[in-house]
Amino acid sequence: MEEQTKQDTKQEAKGKVKFVREEKKYASLVRILQTDIPGNKKILVGLTYIKGVSWSISNAVCKILKIDPNKKIENLDKQEIDKIENFLKNPKLPLFLMNRRNDFETGNNMHLITTQLDITKEFDIRRLKKIRSYRGYRHALGQPTRGQRTRSHFRSKKKGKSVGVTKKKTEAAAPAAKESKGK
Repeated sequence: MEEQTKQDTKQEAKGKVKFVREEKKYASLVRILQTDIPGNKKILVGLTYIKGVSWSISNAVCKILKIDPNKKIENLDKQEIDKIENFLKNPKLPLFLMNRRNDFETGNNMHLITTQLDITKEFDIRRLKKIRSYRGYRHALGQPTRGQRTRSHFRSKKKGKSVGVTKKKTEAAAPAAKESKGK
């Protein structure tokens, strides 16, 4: 998919100012690991569009694969895109950059991305609910699980119900007010 952008530039020729239109063509979307990335983004920024890839991981990918992080995504060729995809599927990163250290089931250190990350997170929450741990109970109730205070926050799940003092509107008060004015 290619898009054309037109840009006006000034050109001075013998004291006269002319506007010249320059046309630039670029690939509007590049697909890496089932994620659409805008072609006008730099590689360092564009890789962060992939779920599970942070700024530090994106920077590490650029340094390990020796790709210029300021290069535009649209300028990547097929081989470079394949190198990035293969590296993100099986990353050789330092342990502190991994998002799943010492996995509960396997004990391995892994880095999960895209749908794997979502599925694993959902299974973890389901396991916590099943064993009826405190965190699982808080997930089931829709409350925060990491010790935050709940007196004034986390009320959006009640769909607009606010806690506070409200004045009651009664029909009995209206006739009583009219009688007192009449006397």
